Amino acid sequence: MSNESLIRMHGQTDKDGQMTRSLTLSSVVLFGLAYMTPIIVLGTFGILAQQTGGVVPTAYLVALIAMLFTAYSYGQMAKAFPTAGSAYTYTRKSIHAKLGFLVGWAVLLDYLFLPMVIWLIGAAYLNSAFPSIPMWAWIIAFIVITTVINVVGLKLAKSVNNLMMLVQLLVLAAFVVLCIHYVLGDPTKSLLNLTPFFNSDMNMPMVMSGAAIACYSFLGFDAVSTLTEETKDPRRTIPRAILLVTIFGGVVFVGVSYFVQLAHPGAEFIAADNAAFEIAKNIGGDIFASIFLIGLIIGQFASGLSAQASASRLLFAMGRDAVLPKSLFGKLNARYQTPVNNLVVCGVLALLALTMNITTSTSFINFGAFLAFAFVNLSVVFHYYLPKKQRSLRDVVMYLVFPLIGMLADLYLLISLDVRAITLGVIWLAAGTGYLAYITGLFQREPPELDFVEAEQ
Repeated sequence: MSNESLIRMHGQTDKDGQMTRSLTLSSVVLFGLAYMTPIIVLGTFGILAQQTGGVVPTAYLVALIAMLFTAYSYGQMAKAFPTAGSAYTYTRKSIHAKLGFLVGWAVLLDYLFLPMVIWLIGAAYLNSAFPSIPMWAWIIAFIVITTVINVVGLKLAKSVNNLMMLVQLLVLAAFVVLCIHYVLGDPTKSLLNLTPFFNSDMNMPMVMSGAAIACYSFLGFDAVSTLTEETKDPRRTIPRAILLVTIFGGVVFVGVSYFVQLAHPGAEFIAADNAAFEIAKNIGGDIFASIFLIGLIIGQFASGLSAQASASRLLFAMGRDAVLPKSLFGKLNARYQTPVNNLVVCGVLALLALTMNITTSTSFINFGAFLAFAFVNLSVVFHYYLPKKQRSLRDVVMYLVFPLIGMLADLYLLISLDVRAITLGVIWLAAGTGYLAYITGLFQREPPELDFVEAEQ
């Protein structure tokens, strides 16, 4: 996924305690790609194949096109607000504070439930390798081990994260090479084939439904905006980096899924939730399947560890600033100096994985993401086109047409999500609206400002 939770890189501070601008375009792009966790293209391949009728690359291509418009809008807003920002910040500053709070509430959904999705995917693959151990046992093991580690305050070092990234890329490369070898070994197959993109079973509603799930892999392309204060010439570098991360990530997702779909045409699997493990056995035997499983689980464990840490620290920041009840969320454990209450809350919420499949859980995460993305696109219109009245032909295209296309694409993807996920998303949004009414005296006062930057520290 995309994942929103790798420990962020930091620049050096100057004598006044301010971040020095030391990061270049290449370093920011590499950070963004690491955030996206490229191996997730294999983790969700089976459910995408079933959702699309066996045209996974097409779903990723549609998702890439939609995400490019949103990435463009993120870049425009990063120019307008060259500080560490988010969809919440852009909406609050460009449209309205109360609407910004609700967008922040949608973003909070991603933070809180991302660990659940990560652990669910890992548990599904472990269950396929060790079917005698029930999946619920793996989920609980992930939750308990990760929570304990985060309670004692262990952080992943940058060097470890770089190693995780290298392992992912090596596994992906090996998977693609073995897929090519497998296809070349069958005289009835060809490496140049449009079947992974088009077949007789595909239809646009299925493709759009698959694209809505495929966007999970892109989550985190906007994470480079958190490095704004540490980047050289951020008004120029950050927008370029956001687009490049989206393009590079999309090329990886489309390319890898193309070769995997060639090696395994169609959408028939023993279990769609862990289809890549089955394909790994077919193309490389038991040894490669084990290597693939180890690489995937290492990546999922590391992602879950830091995703839970990020979510707990965001809850702490909100509790400290009295956005949430301070007595519960705004306290650190005296011994470990970690937000133990919040880590437990994240662990308890992750137990919902016991009642969900990967399709519903990734769609639930995407509900919050698509809502936030839609408002980033709308923020461009409200910031550039409406108040500043920039109405030349170029301005109309840049500040009205492109953002509206991006917003409509995001909303269309949102309504293409799993029905249960949409229902859960609407309930979450309704709860946020009720809470906003409570803390603003029935909308009479301005809402408190959320500090999403804290979750990245």
